[in-house]
Amino acid sequence: MPEGTMRALWYNKPQDFEIKQVPIPKVGDDDCSLESIMLRSVVGTPRHLERTLILSAQVYAAQTDTSMTGSSYPSSQSVPLISSDLIPGHEAIGKVVEMGKNVKGFEIGDRCVADVGLTNQPACAIHGLDKLNPPVGIEVLLLGAGPTGLILAQLLKLNGASRVVIAANKGIKMDIARQLEAGDEYIELDRQNPDAQWQKLKDDNPYGFDVVVEATGVEKDREYVDWALVHWPPSKIFGDEITIIGSFSQTYCFPRAVAYLDSGKVKVKGMVTDVFKLEDYQLALDKMNSRGALKIAIKP
Repeated sequence: MPEGTMRALWYNKPQDFEIKQVPIPKVGDDDCSLESIMLRSVVGTPRHLERTLILSAQVYAAQTDTSMTGSSYPSSQSVPLISSDLIPGHEAIGKVVEMGKNVKGFEIGDRCVADVGLTNQPACAIHGLDKLNPPVGIEVLLLGAGPTGLILAQLLKLNGASRVVIAANKGIKMDIARQLEAGDEYIELDRQNPDAQWQKLKDDNPYGFDVVVEATGVEKDREYVDWALVHWPPSKIFGDEITIIGSFSQTYCFPRAVAYLDSGKVKVKGMVTDVFKLEDYQLALDKMNSRGALKIAIKP
């Protein structure tokens, strides 16, 4: 049984982190312990993590503020918090060194992935495709060229879309989209002034698209397709037979994700654009903020 301490990235509070020695977690009956973590990826942008930490701190302050209600919320009604003392990360690659008594299907020494990015994102994309259930021959406009968007574009092409147009800001993500042949057409947007390009897209496609996929997570992009605020009248929704589908995370889709990756039909080569050491975590955040990376991995 591994004992002692290990190095970890530790958030004391939003925008305040350090690398410190922490106790090695104890393995429960249903757990596996991974040692020699080879890679851990940075999920989304560092702003997402910082905003989560800040929001959690604000929620905690609101819950404990008695000025409005006269008492704080009961603990059973409290929102789960990530206000401090956080070791971030859930995407990892490593080797099994210990298993709980209820764990089946693994052996000591097995190399494993734990919700790793380039397995997690195909699984999320497959779940989205399951929800969409696209008919054969559809034309698709896909907004965003992040890992999930590029994988979803490939899955759409593999599962019956006759045309996939990827629209995203000009830069490394669109360069990789072309290298992977993720789409059929590419619309590179000017980050500062995309209006002319959006108008040309509408002029070139007067009848629109059968499906529009929003894969950016950025509200500003949704304004161009009237999704920032859904203000369509009922007559337009039923007259145009509009369906809005939401998809989040993945539901038991990892086996199919691994199968697609193993087959080579979904291509991810080049998506991990940078690898940083743990002690260079701030450099990794800076690189992600620079918009000069697609997927970043941390190597302890």
